[in-house]
Amino acid sequence: MLSLGTLGIVFVLFAAVTACSAEDAGAQGWTASAALLKELSQRPPDALYEEERVPSYVLPDPLVLVDGTRVTDAQTWRDKRRPEILELFRTHMYGRAPVGRPAGMAFDVFDTERNALAGKATRKQVRVNFTGKPDGPAMDLLVYLPNGAKGPVPTFVLLNFGGNHTVCADPAIRLTASWTRDDKSGNRATDAQRGSASSRFPLAAILARGYAVATAYSGDIDPDFDDGFKNGVQPAFDKLVEGKRPPDAWGSIAAWAWGLSRAMDYFETDSDLDAKHVAVLGHSRLGKTSLWAGAEEERFAMVISNDSGCGGAALSRRAYGETVARINKSFPHWFCGNFKQYGGSEGELPLDQHLLLALAAPRPVYVASADQDLWADPRGEFLSCVGADPVYKLLGTPGLPTDQMPPLDHPVMGTVGYHVRTGGHALSEYDWERYMDFADRHFGSTAR
Repeated sequence: MLSLGTLGIVFVLFAAVTACSAEDAGAQGWTASAALLKELSQRPPDALYEEERVPSYVLPDPLVLVDGTRVTDAQTWRDKRRPEILELFRTHMYGRAPVGRPAGMAFDVFDTERNALAGKATRKQVRVNFTGKPDGPAMDLLVYLPNGAKGPVPTFVLLNFGGNHTVCADPAIRLTASWTRDDKSGNRATDAQRGSASSRFPLAAILARGYAVATAYSGDIDPDFDDGFKNGVQPAFDKLVEGKRPPDAWGSIAAWAWGLSRAMDYFETDSDLDAKHVAVLGHSRLGKTSLWAGAEEERFAMVISNDSGCGGAALSRRAYGETVARINKSFPHWFCGNFKQYGGSEGELPLDQHLLLALAAPRPVYVASADQDLWADPRGEFLSCVGADPVYKLLGTPGLPTDQMPPLDHPVMGTVGYHVRTGGHALSEYDWERYMDFADRHFGSTAR
């Protein structure tokens, strides 16, 4: 186990009073139901769900450099502290992805239908060939945009879990040829799966609000299983050290985030889409992905995380619900090799997830939780927003409007937004409506 001294980095932490105030921020507003806590305590795996058992912790101060210097102005944040934090996440958690647009990458718009969804939308399908080679890794990008728009359309982009054909029952959507998680079909896409995930994509509501939605299948970029990184984009770009991947090589989350940046490369070529007003969104593991994508890729104008939990918006040091040890055991391919050493030793992490949210600043960031989804630690997700707020304030934005956990189904929206809604682990139409409200506030008429 590497200690802080071994790492050769001195971490200046929040004063104890700061940590206490952050804990007090969650003392009011929403609280988990006693009945749910009792039920979860009787289920495997053994996990911490009681607030009184949360270990004491102090968060790394987002406004203190690793040499101990306090950050007091936007330029120092921009030139010094932000790059430091990015490097900490690349080294210790998500891994290091290739930088920039790949040489030779090509786009093939193989479908444009101006009368899709009963005439309400234009559908586009784009093959994004990451290397430009016919046999190289590629993803299919599916875009629906509202007809009748007066100019380029603001866009929500997110990855999906099962293939573009699961987003909508539209028979024209191309079936993915990649491995899928549906073992009943031999891990292959079938027509029977069309529209199976449509509840997560309320296309009619999104289009009616004047937004486009773009999606790609995460498995086109990297299959979501531990295959030693043989079947995703990594082999085409990895730089091996003595024939091995280094301990900070990119995991699946970093690869998926990299794929979202390649979608942004396409948006900049499409005059129907407003590339200056793109919100990157993700649910669950793909919410972890959207946060990391928004941190590394500043072309995203807004960053949204839905029920992202451990490794996403939830503070690791709370060890509540899913923990670093559990997530690395269950999903060893999501993060870089270095992250595995922090299972059970979250206090030795030179970072926590409030720093991830801070990397989006001063761009708007929204975090959402669900009151039945304690595995994802709703309070820990809110406290990350509280912890990121000083950076937003330093950069001259309103930041988070409150340091008190809001009541159930009562969103709070500044430059940082948050809600905890009724229900379980899902991307619901309620979530979408709040995200579009948030986008309306920050994109406004300039995006129409």
